[in-house]
Amino acid sequence: MIKFIQNLFGSSTAPEASLSVLGVDMHSHILPGLDDGADTLERSLELVQVMQELGYRKLIMTPHIMSDFYRNTPEGIRERLEVLKIAVKDAGIQMELDCAAEHYLDEGFLDKLENGEELLTFGDKYLLFETSFLNEPLNLREAIFKMRTFGYKPVLAHPERYTYFYGKFDELVALRDYGVLFQPNLNSLTGYYSPAARQVAEKLIDAGMVDFLGSDAHSLKHTNSLQKVLGCKYLQKALELPLLNNQL
Repeated sequence: MIKFIQNLFGSSTAPEASLSVLGVDMHSHILPGLDDGADTLERSLELVQVMQELGYRKLIMTPHIMSDFYRNTPEGIRERLEVLKIAVKDAGIQMELDCAAEHYLDEGFLDKLENGEELLTFGDKYLLFETSFLNEPLNLREAIFKMRTFGYKPVLAHPERYTYFYGKFDELVALRDYGVLFQPNLNSLTGYYSPAARQVAEKLIDAGMVDFLGSDAHSLKHTNSLQKVLGCKYLQKALELPLLNNQL
């Protein structure tokens, strides 16, 4: 891993930060053919290989579950996981693989909660969820309350990317006080999504309001950008927080 970083930046300027410190990525779309991530098994293998080169030892892959677009099920996700595990082993890639899901907060998600249907979690019942990027759901706090009532630990995916929170950082603070854990995307630290997303991600790190860091990798374009994250000063600052990635 050190050699990999030195090749990127030169031995005299190589940053101390490394994604190997995280060890575990808990948000990606690497499982093949399930959503807007990897579309083939071959592409999944390429992504797993690159993630290994970046220093990860374990990937918890999280396909979208959305009632109107990606109607994935726990059974279907686990089936793709087993297919990828076999392919990774056959390719001689050393990587531990697991799965969960990124649940979109819609009526279907709430129905699953209320009906006691299985929701794919990771670690200690951590439940990764997302919302619309533009409009705050009217039932956001109700959904969080229900998640916690049923024993889940809600983790908001990429909180820095929701434009309805821009200029309202106090509302993110309130959500965290309400029991929500935060998982910014690593690529936000380079301004990959937008300058505003980068600003919020940095503010979350400054405030110590980061519990997980995720790649949210969908493609090689995302993993190529992750290489640039290694040179960000805010990565080192984030890695000094009590992150939970390595406990998974």
